[in-house]
Amino acid sequence: MATQPLSQKEIEDRLRELPGWSVDEDRLSRTYRLGDHFAATALVVHVAQIQQELDHHSDLTLGYNTVALSVNTHSAGGAVTEKDFELAERVEGIAPGHGAN
Repeated sequence: MATQPLSQKEIEDRLRELPGWSVDEDRLSRTYRLGDHFAATALVVHVAQIQQELDHHSDLTLGYNTVALSVNTHSAGGAVTEKDFELAERVEGIAPGHGAN
């Protein structure tokens, strides 16, 4: 069964459950600011493991002390789907409690 794009209302409702996340240009995204480069690198490794488990991969950008994620579902025409929110929720579950940009 194909993954269906979420409606704008569904996206808005789901975003209320994920503070710090937003949808920009049909991509679910968030940037985490961490204490240092080692912590940011460790988060990238943990996110990569989650992506492997879900077989759903985001774009990840590693900065000195930041990690930016951006994801949509290619098989749904590049739209935001439930799969993207599942990934975001899993990342939130392992990310340090630091503020987002």
